[in-house]
Amino acid sequence: MGKYQSFQDILDNQIVVPKQLLMHYHQLNMDETELVVLLQIHRFGTEGNDFPTPEQIAEHLSITSQDCSKVLRSLIQKRLMTIEQNHNEHQVLNERYSLEPLWEKLFTVNTARPQKETNYEDNIFPLFEQEFGRPLSPFEIETINIWLDEEEQSPALIKAALREAVLMSKLNFKYIDRILREWKKKGIRTVEQAREQGRQFRQGQPAQRTQNQERKKRDISLYYNWLEEDS
Repeated sequence: MGKYQSFQDILDNQIVVPKQLLMHYHQLNMDETELVVLLQIHRFGTEGNDFPTPEQIAEHLSITSQDCSKVLRSLIQKRLMTIEQNHNEHQVLNERYSLEPLWEKLFTVNTARPQKETNYEDNIFPLFEQEFGRPLSPFEIETINIWLDEEEQSPALIKAALREAVLMSKLNFKYIDRILREWKKKGIRTVEQAREQGRQFRQGQPAQRTQNQERKKRDISLYYNWLEEDS
């Protein structure tokens, strides 16, 4: 006969799940797999693990760790959670998943952005993945969300900065971030201003290649289609 488990032990092993989450998760464009991953992250947090790995999460799911990584990226892209960084008392950098964006969406009335704008912003992520030739990491997705939300960079300017990084053969997030900060410092607000600034900068490079040479290496015609819309 199995050992008796006290009622107190049972209570101690409970987690609180908001009813609003179970009732309205589909309205947040979330599927059942994403919901369960969020609940697992919530559970890990109550147990003192604020940054479980995809492997740790997948141990309690029916999906692989690779699929779990995709779900984590999707949740960050949808702004349902973020990755926060802070230093502990020993000045060691720690990361943690924060579900605050999820709770804010669930418990704040009429805060959602217009659907048209959200879809336009979401188009940024496939463009970045296309140029980098791989899925974006959760940190990279969070960086793009910071550009959009905290730094209030327009989607069009972010795409323009990506274009400049490709043209300069410096395809990395630090370089793109540097471009955006420089444009903000100079008061550049439109794609046309960004185009002109990029043009002037490249003309000042000693080893500047011609446009035809650039096209032989890489077809960049797609970028000009991106930039048809102003910010």
